[in-house]
Amino acid sequence: MPSEIEWERAATWDPLSGEPRTWPWGGEIPDHRRANVNQDSLGPEAVGGRPLSSSAYGCQGLIGDVWEWTSSPFAGYPGFVARPYREYSEVFFGGDYRVLRGGSWATAAQLATPTFRNWDHPQRRQIFAGLRLARSGL
Repeated sequence: MPSEIEWERAATWDPLSGEPRTWPWGGEIPDHRRANVNQDSLGPEAVGGRPLSSSAYGCQGLIGDVWEWTSSPFAGYPGFVARPYREYSEVFFGGDYRVLRGGSWATAAQLATPTFRNWDHPQRRQIFAGLRLARSGL
């Protein structure tokens, strides 16, 4: 599985412009042509069913369908401040929880961004999650 940083780079980085994209395909808000969100299909779809979902690296289906596990433990980014209350995130730091990215078919489109972080225990099965395999560059 990719780390959280590897997942986000595959989802947002545009090597031609040297800038991150808002969504894998560019700046357009997720719609039915690009992502399975907002309960469009009432379940995940096969990767490749929405070719307009491609990132600059050719990865498809990074937004919607299933939350994608990363290999990264859930922790705060540098400069993180627990607001408005620490019980929502900070108490889950420490290694037991893993980061998920990308949203699911049941996620609202405005929350299904490549930078939105979710977390849970890896053994959980009822959270509309899946995984993406990756390999190191050669």
